[in-house]
Amino acid sequence: MSLLIRNVQVIDGEGNEPRKADVFVQRNFISAIGDLRNKSADEVIEGLGNYLTPGFIDIDTDSDHYLHLFTNPAQGDFVSQGVTTIIGGHCGLSLAPLLYGTLESIGNWADLNKVNVNWQTVEELLTSLKRLPLGVNFGTLVGHRTIRDAITRKEHRELTDQELKVFEGVIKRALQEGAFGFSTGLGYIHGQYASEKEIKSLTSPLKGFNGIYATHLRSQTSELMRSVEETVRVANYTEVKSLISHFRPLYGAEEQFEKSLEYITENTGEDRLYFDIYPHDTSIYSIYSLLPKWAQLDSTEAMMEELGNMETVARITKDLAASGEKIAQVQIASAPRNGYLVGRTIEQAAKDLETSILEALIKIMVMTSLKATVFLQDINFAMLAKTLSHKRALIASNGNSPALGEFLKHERSTNTFPKFLELVLSKKLMTLPQAVKKITSLPANYLGLKNRGTVKEGKIADLVILGKDDYKVKETILGGKYTKGEVLKLS
Repeated sequence: MSLLIRNVQVIDGEGNEPRKADVFVQRNFISAIGDLRNKSADEVIEGLGNYLTPGFIDIDTDSDHYLHLFTNPAQGDFVSQGVTTIIGGHCGLSLAPLLYGTLESIGNWADLNKVNVNWQTVEELLTSLKRLPLGVNFGTLVGHRTIRDAITRKEHRELTDQELKVFEGVIKRALQEGAFGFSTGLGYIHGQYASEKEIKSLTSPLKGFNGIYATHLRSQTSELMRSVEETVRVANYTEVKSLISHFRPLYGAEEQFEKSLEYITENTGEDRLYFDIYPHDTSIYSIYSLLPKWAQLDSTEAMMEELGNMETVARITKDLAASGEKIAQVQIASAPRNGYLVGRTIEQAAKDLETSILEALIKIMVMTSLKATVFLQDINFAMLAKTLSHKRALIASNGNSPALGEFLKHERSTNTFPKFLELVLSKKLMTLPQAVKKITSLPANYLGLKNRGTVKEGKIADLVILGKDDYKVKETILGGKYTKGEVLKLS
């Protein structure tokens, strides 16, 4: 099958100015670019002078964590905003490797009954995903917690030297089978027991595979600077490409955020450390993160037990009293087996339950077994918007694409990349070619995707048509329009 896209302004993804041309696609690849007015094809798209760019690459997504790859393989929320490639396995959680064949590590994020797990290794996972009609290309990192919990049987302690050796072997095999790198969730309960020494040891094997290390920082508020310094030390010690996941200026930590940006620039090379960021003012959290720090225990089971203790609940309620107004506006994004709560604020749920704000919060935690997730507006958007054009910034949604009614869709899942373009162009922070490069060839090169990220002859035809006047996504073309998404491997 062949496709001819006529009369477009080609933005190649490398920062060059647009050029008028026609683009011919044969099978999955771009075959010719130029004046092709006499060329014929099985299908013709009239470009009408609009822009043609490479498909956008979302380097930090969560559709795997919520199992939406299986329940909604079309992943239409990504496709509709021009995304053709997504990367999962972030924050220490991945679908593989599974040492004991279970997905317990993502139990707080998804209903595990929705998927029949027929894989253990990364290779087996990728083979299983190939059977799905994926609407995007998908690649994965290896999750720290996923492996650590299996090795320690969920014990929160330091790893022994023998366990570290086993762990490193698991990571190496996963990289050999195509994983793009390794991720940690150091800001979560399960990641706090991992020392810097452990992270350096587990990250070191990535260098030989050109893999990336992605980390959810230990702290994004009061200890932000120290957390960034740790990540810089790991990146420089291991000489591994590193990525700070969903880096953003949270209210109260703006000064540390600005200092961190300077520190990253001054202490790492441009090929060493990046961060990903999204153009929205809202974060997503597991509902247990709303508890006081002292109540965030080692396991969901332990926290659930404490929520059944009246004295503990009274103490939690007392400690959260000053945050009642803030908690009232928290919005429920997902609530397994309690779907009617999705989209409600805690304040609205409290009225439904005929109780107080804090009592409603505790009830929802218990009703959902702490598996609910929530949206919270906690980002200094003005500061964030200025950071979008930073040289070390990669644009990512940190979003997912659920089936209808499965999850509350936030703008970050439906409008991250168009909004990024709108913001940086309207504020004159970047030119259109520069902005397109940031969401195409820059992440492609960082990930080692040799056949994607640019509009060039011989490249895979993952393409986007943008409106010449409003820069809105007119059409997303995946692999020449005739194939489903590929399951990507680190090559």
